[in-house]
Amino acid sequence: MMIKVASIQYWFSDNKTKSERITEVEGLIDQAKDADLILLPEVWNIGWRCFEQYQEESESLNGETISRIAQKAKQVKAYILAGTIIERDGDNLYNTAVFIDPKGEVIGKYRKIHLVTRKGSEEYKYVKPGNEIVAVNTDFGVVGFGICYDLRFPELYRKMAVQKGVEIFLQPAAWTLVRVENWMDMNCVRANENLCYLVSCNCAGINRGAQYLGHSTIVDPHGIAIATSGIFGGIVKAEIDMNDVRKVREEEGHLRKIVLPI
Repeated sequence: MMIKVASIQYWFSDNKTKSERITEVEGLIDQAKDADLILLPEVWNIGWRCFEQYQEESESLNGETISRIAQKAKQVKAYILAGTIIERDGDNLYNTAVFIDPKGEVIGKYRKIHLVTRKGSEEYKYVKPGNEIVAVNTDFGVVGFGICYDLRFPELYRKMAVQKGVEIFLQPAAWTLVRVENWMDMNCVRANENLCYLVSCNCAGINRGAQYLGHSTIVDPHGIAIATSGIFGGIVKAEIDMNDVRKVREEEGHLRKIVLPI
């Protein structure tokens, strides 16, 4: 089964409001309306580095961001990974990826498990880590989710592939310009070692003086990047064949030989 994928590498600017950013992204979704699956980046509506705004700008899944993106999904009749939002749930905040179907319904959410604690990040001070691996069945296959820093933890992706049957990893991110080699290598390795497609969607632009890396990438189950971008804004597109996942898993077979202790 062939599907069209579009990864929207949004150019972030500090001098816009959240509503203005949503309007810009709505226009970009219209440009990608021929796709079956559309991705947005991590915390694109606020800016991942705007930590002190997390509380004020947080939303429920019924808030402005997801409501508007859900309406676009319905209009263009596509699955949309709405990137991530800072989700408010009671007294807690989470960095949450939200998956929407072509009817405009939220059919999955994944809360980032591995929060960034390295110098320069305050994410862990404001949001709680998630604790659930998430997979969602779609018309074209099983999708699973990682968010940015999660990419450094291969166990998450192995469990998605082996325990959940995931065939496409969806990877929104707000990865900065340093460590480009790490980003590209891990995009390809996570796909190849699990015989999955991986579609990443990273921010571009400047946020609090730091430049985002871009380089959103679509990787096949052989670990080959079949489409990628540079550091500027744009839309990365490719057609992927879901039968390729099933074929390579049957031929390679190494996932069937893995017994996880947990």
